[in-house]
Amino acid sequence: MPAPNPREVSAPARSRYSLIVIGSGISGLFVALEARKLGPVLVLTKGSIDDCNTRWAQGGIAAAVGPLDSTAQHLADTIAAGDGLVDEEAARVLCEEAPARIRDLVQYGVSFDSLGGEVALGREAAHSHSRILHAGGDRTGAAIETALSAAVRDPQITVLDNTLVTSLAVERGRVTGVEAIALQTGATEYYEADAVVLGTGGAGQLFSHTTNPQVATGDGIALAFDAGAEVADIEFYQFHPTALRLEGAPTFLISEAVRGEGAILRNHAGEAFMARYHPLRELAPRDVVARAIVAEMRRENADGQFLDCTGLKSVDLAARFPGIHAFCSSVGIDMRTQPIPVAPAAHYLMGGVRTDICGRTTLPGLFACGETACTGVHGANRLASNSLMETVVFGKRVVEHIASGEGGAARSAPSLSPISPGEGAPPTHARLQDLMWRSAGIERDASSMQDGLDTINSWDHPGTPTTRPAFERRQMARLSALMLHAALARTESRGGHYRSDYPSRDDARWRRQQVWVRE
Repeated sequence: MPAPNPREVSAPARSRYSLIVIGSGISGLFVALEARKLGPVLVLTKGSIDDCNTRWAQGGIAAAVGPLDSTAQHLADTIAAGDGLVDEEAARVLCEEAPARIRDLVQYGVSFDSLGGEVALGREAAHSHSRILHAGGDRTGAAIETALSAAVRDPQITVLDNTLVTSLAVERGRVTGVEAIALQTGATEYYEADAVVLGTGGAGQLFSHTTNPQVATGDGIALAFDAGAEVADIEFYQFHPTALRLEGAPTFLISEAVRGEGAILRNHAGEAFMARYHPLRELAPRDVVARAIVAEMRRENADGQFLDCTGLKSVDLAARFPGIHAFCSSVGIDMRTQPIPVAPAAHYLMGGVRTDICGRTTLPGLFACGETACTGVHGANRLASNSLMETVVFGKRVVEHIASGEGGAARSAPSLSPISPGEGAPPTHARLQDLMWRSAGIERDASSMQDGLDTINSWDHPGTPTTRPAFERRQMARLSALMLHAALARTESRGGHYRSDYPSRDDARWRRQQVWVRE
């Protein structure tokens, strides 16, 4: 059944473009660069151009470019990590097109690290080969964002920062543009385009402990859902196992690449405990490692465990991980001689706006790519360093599809769950974060999730938001309610969704996506 169109939004357009891109991370900027040949492109971002998740990505970007590697092995690892829910067609596209997209990034000015004249390849959890390209040691995201930000200084590309998109314009069932607030003046603006691309990133700010920056509030997913597009896999949230947990210090990602170089997880007794939980130990899938750390924390009544790098005598940690080394030093930890206190933190949303392999949503004229989208490539648990690659692989496909002139929308899912998650917003950002960490964190159960949902439903309707914080709170509350509905409905544990009251995987009932649409 087609997605309903709950409301029509239209207004006189002040400006018209071939393409509007919402978001200025790797997905948004890459799409803008690829699309400039189609005509004028407008990039809208609610902060500055470099205020995005991409800048904080440390480990790198995955591609089978090593002499002993292959796309078939990359595909097998991606499918295995996804815990039974990976869309194999999408995953094959990702793995087969990855090497070509690396070449595109190099052409746009990204300089990947090399060793002995060959590209340097790191190892991360659940990868069978070293296939992680990195730049600036552990500053891959920053290197990519810097290169793309410089490249979009192009006469065909207009970038408007501090511009908050508040709704998608829908006319006769098709997205035709956006309504936005210019945050510096408070003026409402309207922009029209042949197509709109969502590249707004993830939603880590739903949780009190997250590796994501403040900009990651899930706006694009909520915008698409409000306009009538389908949303899928929203219950699957990946919690990165190793984020710095130190009183008085901000949450900071300690890249999986550190474990790839041989760092060991230890408890407060100094024991290397991962062998009790998985044969791959520190390089087990992220969901396994995160739950193992939580189990040790509970057993010891501790608020974290330790990542021990002191045995890595053959690795120059300051050179290989300059960002992590510098940050740890700034909070009084020398990672070469002291273990790093760590605990899991919200990191990546596997679900999002449902798309096909061309980035089409179920709403004509609307496309999505990157963490905002759900192509199905990650299944229930993303393979490390596939995220940056997903943005460029499917971003390229978005532009190629628009250029083909075929139009249309992705086919609707065979089974939809209509839902209206409410209009209320929390009184504070922190209250929502605390609620979601308790209700929908690493371990969930029906009681905690229902309590969370009841609390969200009790919040007052705040009226039409006119400021960025108020708008973000409303969108975050809506997305939180949707996540809780989906997690309550999935009565099993799989990948990033672990229920203590249903601790087993149930393939007979649940080897399928849940797809939601606004009632």
